[in-house]
Amino acid sequence: MKSLKLKLKKNIKPLKLKLRRILFGMKFTDGLVFKVFIYGLLIILAFVYLYPLLHMLSYSFQSVEDLLNPMVNQVPTKLYFKNYQDAFFVLNCFETMTTSLTVTLIPALIQTVIASLVGYGFARFEFKGKRVWMLLVVATYIIPPQVTMIPRYVLFHKLGFLENALSIIVPATFGQGLNSAIFILIFYHFFKQIPKALDEAAQIDGANPLYIYFRVSVPLSIPSFVTSFLFSFVWYWNETYISSLFMGSKNPTLQMMLQNFVSAYKAAMGGTGEMAVANEAVRMAATLLIMLPMLIIYFILQRWFIEGIDKAGITGE
Repeated sequence: MKSLKLKLKKNIKPLKLKLRRILFGMKFTDGLVFKVFIYGLLIILAFVYLYPLLHMLSYSFQSVEDLLNPMVNQVPTKLYFKNYQDAFFVLNCFETMTTSLTVTLIPALIQTVIASLVGYGFARFEFKGKRVWMLLVVATYIIPPQVTMIPRYVLFHKLGFLENALSIIVPATFGQGLNSAIFILIFYHFFKQIPKALDEAAQIDGANPLYIYFRVSVPLSIPSFVTSFLFSFVWYWNETYISSLFMGSKNPTLQMMLQNFVSAYKAAMGGTGEMAVANEAVRMAATLLIMLPMLIIYFILQRWFIEGIDKAGITGE
């Protein structure tokens, strides 16, 4: 009996160790318990972010009958594409999309280039008052934009930029675009990581600073360009305050149209009652249509964007 108990104890100990290793791993982070916890947490977070999108998608495909039927909750009885047709018509998509891309894509591209040049200058050159200028760059982000809106509005009125895309493009050209200070700091951080020995080697071969910037620094900093462009594009795309102030009602963007979607829908379609209920589904469809360009650009540039975020250590707002 004693020998049998000893054998059982000897067999149980390795089983306990093996089970403990499976559950908790060698460093706890490689164990089953930790993995279940992490994946469970990720699934919960994914659901929190995806549920509103799934709700919008489901709602946008519901017909008037589905919306008025209390038995229909999330899944429509059939796919009703007319909501997207109505949303496309109410948003006046062709015209407003052109305006939106003009005041989004062009400033985002210009801002990315200008911010990279400024960041390169701060990272690679020493000059008098460098710290003061860096402080001023940071101050442009710290100071609320509402403080400078009235002087800027008066200036643009005198220059004739109001109700024109120049009111958005010109500030980006001079390094005063939307959150330009963040992009300057991103490029400053990236260019600082590039060894100066590369610049010195290029200078020995007779290269000037601009040649070094375009042929040495830029190819090594593609992720930073993609990251800055995507953030800039998204922030300009979602901006309504500046656009409504400077562009006015004559040149509305898609976001400005979405703000006034209820009144625009009633004016375009007319009617109350069932039409007012249907307006909710059409508005969901319009929101998804506005999100579509950003999703397309993100999926195209996803790999460089993630690499840039990893190196820059920044998060979205």
